[in-house]
Amino acid sequence: MSDGTFVLASGSPRRRELLEQLGLRFEVRAVDVDESVSAGEAPLDYVQRVTADKRDAASEATAAWFVVADTVVHLGETLYGKPSDDAQATAMIERLSGQTHEVTTAFVVARRGALSAPRCVTTRVRFRALQADEIARYVATGEGRDKAGAYAVQGIGAGLVESIEGSYWNVVGLPLERVLPELRKNGVVAQWP
Repeated sequence: MSDGTFVLASGSPRRRELLEQLGLRFEVRAVDVDESVSAGEAPLDYVQRVTADKRDAASEATAAWFVVADTVVHLGETLYGKPSDDAQATAMIERLSGQTHEVTTAFVVARRGALSAPRCVTTRVRFRALQADEIARYVATGEGRDKAGAYAVQGIGAGLVESIEGSYWNVVGLPLERVLPELRKNGVVAQWP
């Protein structure tokens, strides 16, 4: 499309908010793919596979340019997805406490007939050494219940973080500094702002 409109093929409210912050015009049309982890699947293999599946589903659903992405939190080869309950959220935050973990987003900007492989952006995030009462209070806020790694860096969860090396936007859910140039390069967004 050349009118500056594209499809965000994601149900993530954070991705939608990030693109809205840039003042871009887009439609949201989430795609549904199997996001279960295969036995022995490494974090980078997983995020690229899921993003490629989302790309293929979006290509079948629309002829417009689209953006798909998937974000994972990982410490070594261990993936930390969305917690199923507060006990799992507590265990995740306890494991990440005092550690440097990685957040990787794989994304694709494409359209039917012009598909490309997922590109990955990885950010290193170090958590402070957290006390049990801090973790319990954070988990009780409910903020991390629907977020990979059980925290939101753009919210109260910012207080868990000691340092970030790399893209902050990537940790929120979409590396804007990489996605916007892709949109511009492909003529999807003619001018910005």
